[in-house]
Amino acid sequence: MHPILLKGHSRSITMIKHNREGDLLVTVAKDHVPSLWYSATGERIGTFHGHQGAVWACDISYHSEYLLTAAADASVKLWDLKTGKEIFSFKHTGSARSVNFAHGDKQFVSVSDQFAENPATVFVYDLAQEGEKQSNQPKLAITKHGHKGRVTGAYWMPLNEAILTTGEDGVVKLFNPETGALISEHKIHNGSITNLSFNKDKTLAITSSKDNTAKLIDVETMEVLKTYETDRPVNSASISPTKEHVVLGGGQEAMSVTVTAGRAGKFEARFFHQVYEEEFARVKGHFGPINSITFHPDGKSYTSGAEDGYVRIHHFDQEYLDRDA
Repeated sequence: MHPILLKGHSRSITMIKHNREGDLLVTVAKDHVPSLWYSATGERIGTFHGHQGAVWACDISYHSEYLLTAAADASVKLWDLKTGKEIFSFKHTGSARSVNFAHGDKQFVSVSDQFAENPATVFVYDLAQEGEKQSNQPKLAITKHGHKGRVTGAYWMPLNEAILTTGEDGVVKLFNPETGALISEHKIHNGSITNLSFNKDKTLAITSSKDNTAKLIDVETMEVLKTYETDRPVNSASISPTKEHVVLGGGQEAMSVTVTAGRAGKFEARFFHQVYEEEFARVKGHFGPINSITFHPDGKSYTSGAEDGYVRIHHFDQEYLDRDA
């Protein structure tokens, strides 16, 4: 399994995202400049210039026409994915931490960190349709979300029926996307939730946390089905679209890395059986914690992005693809 190494960023990778078909890959990093790549070859198609701070998150529209990016310059930007042109910039009240298109791409949800007297806020924006003028005004701003500390992410539940938020407090909450009213809350982790990703049909979600675990959740009931335990913080996790496997990425915080620089092998992708919760493989390669990891939509490869500024695309060998379990 020889990885394709993408060297396009000068600072740590914060997030990687495939489009729905999987032929394209967007990478965002602390270097302010998102990049677009062909996922099969690792060839860079282009870059998106405009942010003045670290870019924390991104999302791609259903038909791969548009890109949303959330950055520390307190903005979420909407881009034309094909031309790289900035279409609109949505001003936020603090560093923009998370962004996700709604089903149907007519709105998006974003999170902004607390800044000065502005609390951490979850925003919903309408996206202008043909010929309409884009508004900078959010449709909804949830400030009384009740999360202690930072809101680490916001996501749409199936069919946009609710907004799911994750927090530094280890809690997952569901909110009404029209009124902002709290629907339910669920204590999932004992540490900050670093990321959440859904399976293909959004029936399952996997959360990763600084409490050294990832958890598989039933999206309908919000019940924890499985727990994957490791010995270090988990920054990202992904559910295989074709096998009963999950992959976890993480590692120590940047501050404590220098002490153990000799143990570069610590930064591995870790594969677990989804049902039996057993770890069955590790893949070394990164020289810093993995910040984002995802299976390709066809299940034949996975991609990781790390603190070392590199993105690695791993195409699975035939032996893995032929495995029954």
